[in-house]
Amino acid sequence: MPVPALLSMIRELIALPSVSSVAPAFDQGNRAVVERLAEWLAALGFRTEVQPLADPRKANLIATLGRGPGGLVLSGHTDTVPFDAGRWSVDPFGGVERDGRLYGLGSADMKSFLALAIEAARGLDAAALRQPLIILATADEESSMDGAQALVAAGRPLGRFAVIGEPTGLRPVRQHKGVMMEAIRITGRAGHASDPRLGNSALEGMHRVIGELLSLRGEWAQRYRNPQFEVDVPTLNLGSIHGGDNPNRICGHCELAIDIRPLPGMDMAALRGEIAARLGSVLAGSGLALDTAPLIHGIAPFETAADSPLVRAAEALTGHAAGSVAFGTEAPYLRELGLDTIVLGPGDIAQAHQPDEFIALASLNPTVELLRALIRRFCLEPSAA
Repeated sequence: MPVPALLSMIRELIALPSVSSVAPAFDQGNRAVVERLAEWLAALGFRTEVQPLADPRKANLIATLGRGPGGLVLSGHTDTVPFDAGRWSVDPFGGVERDGRLYGLGSADMKSFLALAIEAARGLDAAALRQPLIILATADEESSMDGAQALVAAGRPLGRFAVIGEPTGLRPVRQHKGVMMEAIRITGRAGHASDPRLGNSALEGMHRVIGELLSLRGEWAQRYRNPQFEVDVPTLNLGSIHGGDNPNRICGHCELAIDIRPLPGMDMAALRGEIAARLGSVLAGSGLALDTAPLIHGIAPFETAADSPLVRAAEALTGHAAGSVAFGTEAPYLRELGLDTIVLGPGDIAQAHQPDEFIALASLNPTVELLRALIRRFCLEPSAA
C-alpha cells in the first residue's frame, strides 16, 4: 500500500484507539496500530516482525532496513493513557488541526514520532546502508511495560544506538530517574478500644514505620545527589494510607503506598532490601507482622555516558547539551539490551496525559531533518561503534 503523507500518517495513528491501563475497564489492544505501521514500513522495503505479547490484543513491531550487527533504532510506544472525554474541546481521535497545532490523543506522547521516523526513512535504499535502521514500536509503555520487558526477555540484539522519541522539545536527554511504587503492610490484632491489652495496633506500628521512612529519605538525600536533575536527590513520597474500620476498634491492619524516584546509580533491589531491613528492625519485638512488596514492576534509573557517540552527535545536531528528565521511559530496557540510548523527540511533556493534547506543526519538519541527520551519521557513514 502507498505510504501516506506525514500529516495523514499522524492522523491515522491518532484515529486508532490504543489505550493501555492497569485498570481492565480502560485497557485496549494496540494491534491495529502495529499492523498499520507494518504495512507502511513494508512498503518502504523494511523487513517487519510482529512480536506478540501474552495478551493477544497486543504486540511489538520490529522493522529493519539493511543488515548487520549494529545500526540505529528509532523507538516509540504505540499506546496512550486513558482520557477524560468531557474535558476535550475536540475529538481525541480526530487529529484536528487548529492554530498551528495538531490535536489528538497520543499526538505528543507519542504516536507522531513513529510517523516522523517513517517519514525520515522514506526514500532510503537498503543497499546504501552501512548499518541497519530499525524502527521499533512497543506496547504498554503507559502501564505495565510489558512490551519493553518482552524485548529484554527475547534477548535479541536490536542495534548499537537508540533514540526514544518521547517529547523533550528536541533536546537530548541521557538520564532519568527510576520509578518505584511499593506497598508496606502491617498486620496486628484487632480488639476493643477500651483496653489496649486486647489488641496490637497496626496503625501505631505504621506510625513508627513512617518515622523510619522519613529518616531514611533524609539519609538518601545526604548520600545521593545529582546536580543535573532539577530535584537533585532521590525522592520518597508517602502516597496513600488505609487502615482500621472504626474508632472503637484497635486497628488490625494498615497499608501504606509509597513512591520512590531513585537517581541513576541507585539499585532498586538494594533499595528494597534496605527498606525491608530498616522497617523490620523498627518493628522488632512488637508482635506486628510486616510485609513489603512492589506495586508495579518499576522502571530503573537510566543513564548513558556523556561521551557516547550518540550523545555527542545529538548535542552537535541540536545545539543543546544532553540533560535529564523526571519522567520514566523504556530507555533502561534498551540499555539492558546493550544500546547506547537517548530520549529525544518533539513536543512538550507538559502536553502529555492532558485534555487537548497537541503537537506543534512547526516541530514536525525539524524533527524529520534531525532524524535524517542521525540516520546519515549512524547508518550511512562508517560505523560509529
